[in-house]
Parts: sequence; structure tokens; C-alpha cells
Amino acid sequence: MKIVRWVRRCGAVLAWLAAVGPVAAAPVSSPAAEPVRVALIEGLSGSFANAGEAVYRNLLWAVERVNQRGGVSLPDGRHPLELVRFDSKGSNEEALSLLRSAIDQQIGFVLQGNSSATAAVLIDALNKHNQREPARRAIFLNYSAVDPALTNEKCSFWHFRFDAHADMRLQALTDVLAADARVKKVYLIGQDYSFGQSVLRQARVMLAAKRPDIEIVGDELHPLGRIKDFLPYAAKIKASGAQAVLTGNWGNDLTLLIRASREAGLDARFYTFYGNALGAPAAIGDAGLDRVLAVAEWHPNVGGAASDRFYASFRERFPNPQDDYVHMRMQAMVEMLAAAIEKAGSADPLAVARALEGLKLDARHLGGFHRGTMRAGDHQFEQPLVVSVMQRVGSPGVRFDNEGSGYGFKTVLQLTETQTEMPHRCAMERP
Repeated sequence: MKIVRWVRRCGAVLAWLAAVGPVAAAPVSSPAAEPVRVALIEGLSGSFANAGEAVYRNLLWAVERVNQRGGVSLPDGRHPLELVRFDSKGSNEEALSLLRSAIDQQIGFVLQGNSSATAAVLIDALNKHNQREPARRAIFLNYSAVDPALTNEKCSFWHFRFDAHADMRLQALTDVLAADARVKKVYLIGQDYSFGQSVLRQARVMLAAKRPDIEIVGDELHPLGRIKDFLPYAAKIKASGAQAVLTGNWGNDLTLLIRASREAGLDARFYTFYGNALGAPAAIGDAGLDRVLAVAEWHPNVGGAASDRFYASFRERFPNPQDDYVHMRMQAMVEMLAAAIEKAGSADPLAVARALEGLKLDARHLGGFHRGTMRAGDHQFEQPLVVSVMQRVGSPGVRFDNEGSGYGFKTVLQLTETQTEMPHRCAMERP
């Protein structure tokens, strides 16, 4: 009787299936692939929270794009990348504590950049940790900490820099400055920590070599992230008679300096590392037209259909004008990490580090228009650089503005990957 009832039930099910038509087969369930986690250790609150959150958006978009194509391919299948946020609050001590936390969570890839001082302590800590605990190694991917010492005297096998270092950026900026015969007096101002000190020191050397007739009328360092009113500094610059200001300032320290200079009526060109983002264009307004210059590996008005599509994709993902902060180096860094993991066939930090050495950027995922190579000798990423100048959107060469400000940047000088390369002084110890 049980067999008869079972047959009848089967017949009823088959009749129901015939009545409702084809039904898609349910997928065979399988455990989710373990993500490859990367830790962002950055100041996401405090004086430079805007810069930290802007970095997070860049990296989030880069990770999303890798995951949209299936993540990274490993011998056991494809794995997504997962970006984990750690707020260092702009403190080196907090960053070190968070590094330990990330390693305790078995995260083997650490991302940081918005302070060369923080980068230096992370490199030192990782050197010691990786030697002490080889079973729990981690590597450090640096997207913005540009003190040249980090890939020279302090170079480490466990550290890879994806931004052009300060001397590389300065070389491009001072080429443009030196070519301006109108400039006779220059004022140097920067943040008082390793990066800012390096910029001012090397700026003197480069300007003396390229334009010995230029007079340095000011050489000033100020506390990092603690000045709320830059009017006294702007007044001194104006009184000096400087026709150009060269600064490595970033974040609010740059925005407030430029805003104060506008209020003081300073008539000078600003040669900056980061003057094309984080509120700086809107802060200076018309006073910055043909006066604020910036240097970067790319900017939205570089031109070309592929570059335009890349930028349009970012703006589609983050349509709020105040979120308009996209940097090619951060996209390249995540793409290079994904490529190195696949090349190594492993997410083991040592294997990935070895795979990164000498690796060339596969630009297909970035539209095919950017180039770069991770130099094995010092772990400095070699890539193009572009110097650009602020103009009104809609003027020749300025299709896109920055942060909805109505102001964009036009290319002044474009250097290839080979032209930006500089010698290094790294004597790397390898595991």
C-alpha cells in the first residue's frame, strides 16, 4: 500500500508540473567563497576625514569593479575582494593598534596613504612583525604617502608605493614653474612632518638647478592639521612679493590656505600636489583661473574616449558632486593586487609580494589608457604624470569640472612612465 501511495503522489506531482509548465531547476547550494580581505587603515574622522572618506570611495569602487567580473581566480575557484575599514583618526598610535587588529583578523593586505609619517611607522612595524611571525605576514600597499625616503632609505620588501613620490611630482611641477619667465620670487610653504619637509628641501635644490635666478622669499612649515586660520600665512606670502607659491599641502590644510590667499588678495600662482580636489577649486573661485596648478597621474580632462568613459563610470557610481574625487593610482593599485594574487595562484602575502615585483599594469580593466610598472628594485610604481592648470569648465581642453565647482583643469605638461622615472637608493633586504 505504501508503494501505491508513493506512485500516486509522484503521478500527482507530474500532473501539476505538466499543468504549470517548465520550472527552473533550483541551483545546487554551495558555501560562499571565502573573500580575500584588504584592510584600509586611514583617518576617517578628525581634521582630514574628508580626505579619508574620498580614498574609501575610490577603493570601494575599485573593489566593486573587480568583484563585478567575478573577483580573483585562485586554484579553488573565484573569490571576491572585501574592503574592511579601520579608522585611525589621524593618529600613528591608533594606526599601529589597528594594524595589529587587522593581522589578528588574518588580513594579509593593508592599505594606507594619507600620511607619510603613518606610512613610516607601519613599514617599521610590518618589518618586525613579518620577521617575528612568518606564518602571519602582511604586505602594505601605499596609495598616497609620497615621502621619497619610503622607497629609498626606508625601503622594505613588504611595502609597495603606487603614487609617484614627492621628488617625481616636484620634478614635473618645477619644470613648468621654471619655464615661466615671469616668476622671479617663490614662496615655499608646507606641513611640518616628513613629507612636507622633504618637499620644501627638494624644491630648493630643483629650483636652484633649473632657475638659479629665482629668489626663495619664504620657506615655512606649519603644524599638520591644526591651523584653522591661514590669513596670517597668506598675508606674509603677499608681503614677500612672491609670484608663485609651491606647496605639498593636502586636505583641509590646502583648502584653507588657498581660501585665505583669496581673501588676502594674493596675486600668485599656486604650484600644488593636490590643488585639483577636496574643495580647493571652489574655495579659490575665479582667483584661481590660470593660477592654481596640480600634478597627478591622471585627471578627468586628459582626453580620449576611454578616459571619458572611465570618469563617467565613476560619476555614475558617485553622482553627488562633493564625492567627485577619483584617482587612477588607487584604481591601478587594486587592479595590480588582483593581478598579483592570480599570478601567484595564492593570497599568501609573501607569494603576492613576489608576484608584484616587476608586474606591469593590465590596463584593459581601466579602459586601456593608463600604463605602469612596479619597479622591483625599490617597489616604486612607475607611471605617467600630468601637470594641469585650473580653468573654467567649457573652455578649451576642459570638458569636466571638479566637484560641481564650475572649474576644471587643463593639461599643461604630460610625462610618460619613462620620463617620470628617477634613480633610487634602496638596498632592500628580502625574505
